[in-house]
Amino acid sequence: MTDQRESIRSNAKYLRNVRPVDPDEICEYVEGTPHPAVVRQHLREDAADLGLIERDDGTFVPVDDDPVGPRRGPVERFPTEYERRLEDLLVDRYGPNWEDGASGDLLRSTIRRFKADYLDGRAVEYDDDVAAGYAIYHLPGYYAAIQYALDDLADRGLLGRNLRVLDVGAGVGGPALGLCDYLPDDALIEYHAVEPSAAADVLEELLAETGRNVHPTVHRTTAEEFDASDALTGDDDGFDPTTPGDGFDLVLACNVLSELDDPIAVARSLLETLAPEGTFLAMAPADKNTSVQLREVERELEGERLWERSAVDFDEPDDESPRRYRRGEVTVYGPAVRLWPGETPSDRGWSFDVRPDLAVPSVQRRLDEAAPSDDDEHAPGEFVNVDVQFSYSQLRLDGRRRIDMALETNEWAKMADMERHVTERIDLIAAKLSRSLSDDGAAGRGSGRSNPLFKISDGSEATDHYAVVTKETALNRPLLEADYGDVCSFENVLALWNDDEGAYNLVVDGETIVDRIA
Repeated sequence: MTDQRESIRSNAKYLRNVRPVDPDEICEYVEGTPHPAVVRQHLREDAADLGLIERDDGTFVPVDDDPVGPRRGPVERFPTEYERRLEDLLVDRYGPNWEDGASGDLLRSTIRRFKADYLDGRAVEYDDDVAAGYAIYHLPGYYAAIQYALDDLADRGLLGRNLRVLDVGAGVGGPALGLCDYLPDDALIEYHAVEPSAAADVLEELLAETGRNVHPTVHRTTAEEFDASDALTGDDDGFDPTTPGDGFDLVLACNVLSELDDPIAVARSLLETLAPEGTFLAMAPADKNTSVQLREVERELEGERLWERSAVDFDEPDDESPRRYRRGEVTVYGPAVRLWPGETPSDRGWSFDVRPDLAVPSVQRRLDEAAPSDDDEHAPGEFVNVDVQFSYSQLRLDGRRRIDMALETNEWAKMADMERHVTERIDLIAAKLSRSLSDDGAAGRGSGRSNPLFKISDGSEATDHYAVVTKETALNRPLLEADYGDVCSFENVLALWNDDEGAYNLVVDGETIVDRIA
């Protein structure tokens, strides 16, 4: 069987450069003339290594080299096929009326418990019931959030069609499904999930609904114990991330760092598995604790130089010894910016994006509406979660940044020096790192504010800075229209200190001009 499989691979390697690889043709070239279905199955299993995608007609062709373009328009809903698969799983576990009676009460109490544990900072233990409740409540939002974060890469042509992906703490699969749906049908995805808990059972069920060119493997181990060489062998022996084409093109750590004992050490080890031009994408909920922790991990790793040992073993490199191959310096690609050479921020770093709500998934509506009338804890909508609010960080090793600028003090004010500019009108450049915070009391600021308020950053600040629009004009409206992460220039903005908030307010009024910088 091994010889037969190798013969199929060899024929596929030859034919892929000549014409579509057809199982009906290859079977004639293999000793024993295996059935075309057998050939097709072997090709599917080896498609990721061979760089082949399967077409609707059953033939295989090389995956295109063109990068994936950004998504157009918002994510409106959680797809019906995934929701149907989730409901089938709920029916199998709890019966056809899973939302009613004892099973419904169990799921509602489970969701309440893990929400309370999360808010109190307690660890969440993922048994079968928690995994089911988590899928009902969190899966749709995480499905949408990952797609908005991927836009930053696709917008710069950094998301390829041939992707080797590592998803650590994959959970029930929100980021995985979002990624698979973000990519076009002619993309090739070798997907490796690391998930030790009962959530992996839900994940495997949902991955079965992805396309034929998604090749998933679920590693039921912890992030700390995962060995990249178990996933990255390819055609050669061992794992060498210094070799182009080896390593992961995309490493995901979504909503997991806050659950680890040493998130910095785990993130560092994940960066070691990146391909030379890969991206490490970490995400966290938008709440203060997890969002700030994510930024702390980002800042701790920034600037580290990662090394890979050479064939000569030694303890520490020096000028006289053979050096280890340097893979690169950890660079913050986005959405946070570093606009001033040599400067890094040290403010609290609470920054998150907010996107349009999703349509209410039927599983959430059913569970919510089935709550007993004598349930004093229940308020309508308690088990509906369609908010899409998230923090994220993208790290790379090739030095690339989404916004690559180098400002000079003779032209622009620096946030690190804002104290000297208080009560003055100044010019500065900064990224918009929030939606308006004025309506919902976000970021710890009082609700009821009528003036649009945005967190802004130039990557040098030690204290939070906010742009507050006191008078909207055609000349400053670009600030309101800018997307999360966009960089804007501010001309003639008034710098003030807000003693109540312990932050700087940059007042955008009728004398201020704001422009978005491409």
